[in-house]
Amino acid sequence: METVVSGIRPTGNLHLGNYFGAIKSFLKLQEEFNCFFFIADWHSLTTHPHPDNIRNSARTILAEYLACGIDPEKATLYLQSDVRETAELYLYLNMNAGIGELMRTASFKDKARKQMHIADAESDGSVEKEIFNENNKHSVSAGLLTYPTLMAADIIIHKAVKVPVGKDQEQNMEMARRFARRFNTTYGVDLFPEPASFYMSDKAVKVPGLDGSGKMGKSEGNAIYLVDDEKTIHKKVMKAVTDAGPKEPNSKKPEVIANLFTMMEIVSSKEAYNFFDEKYNNCEIRYGDMKKQLAEDISKFCAPIRERILDIQSNEDYMAKVARIGAEKAHESAAKTLKEVRQIIGFRPE
Repeated sequence: METVVSGIRPTGNLHLGNYFGAIKSFLKLQEEFNCFFFIADWHSLTTHPHPDNIRNSARTILAEYLACGIDPEKATLYLQSDVRETAELYLYLNMNAGIGELMRTASFKDKARKQMHIADAESDGSVEKEIFNENNKHSVSAGLLTYPTLMAADIIIHKAVKVPVGKDQEQNMEMARRFARRFNTTYGVDLFPEPASFYMSDKAVKVPGLDGSGKMGKSEGNAIYLVDDEKTIHKKVMKAVTDAGPKEPNSKKPEVIANLFTMMEIVSSKEAYNFFDEKYNNCEIRYGDMKKQLAEDISKFCAPIRERILDIQSNEDYMAKVARIGAEKAHESAAKTLKEVRQIIGFRPE
């Protein structure tokens, strides 16, 4: 089977956007591909988390992945930091990466601006200028700069041919292909396939946020987490942004209202969706009633997942076993690749 790799940073609980945007597709991928799903705890170091937060966040994602249905017997589920071979390949890729190409990546510029508090309106040149300004108190880490090479190492260490990503990751994926191609060309080999971006547009769903800002994320008041209880979900949904309601029949829904209908389309019955859609088109919509229905439907969807999350989190032995088995399987794959890499470069294979 072809190999698929996907990683997620442990930055908090999984939400509905994570589930419908990615995890639901992962459940199908694990039946059709040789899947490696990892928790990117090394990547999280660019934000300087406390050691306890690293451990707890990784544990949270592991439990929630399992609760959503990722099967450790069908897919390799592991922590990035458990596969040390990735770090060595990361080093080799960095030796052939140019600082200029890394600094030109959009994700680096955006994160560097935020870390140095540079206004988005300023030119790209200002980012480089501030980075090299020795008086700048807000330094940017080399880890942030070399994020694309670590991402490439995560992927090609398993010789993946497909990577499920969002459109915002396409530049980093192009760099992963470039680094794989560059290694092959530099050493005159055909070791690494160039990983293809795997868009799940026909399967994945863009879940809107509750604050009307677009895609569901982890900002305050924006997300519904899979572990949220009924009371929490009801409170969040009832606070969702709405407007004064339509003034003319069959009016176009503004984004904040379209977002609510999108969420209802995802979790509610077709009958419920059609009922409130008709009420909106007839200028009879009562957003309070719609939100109550939406909160109830979301709670019904999340309840069994939440129950499984709590059950899995309480079973320390099972979680440790899953992490250990995943680490062993990932290590076996990575070690085989790294042995070839070391031989090609000129180092001892072991």
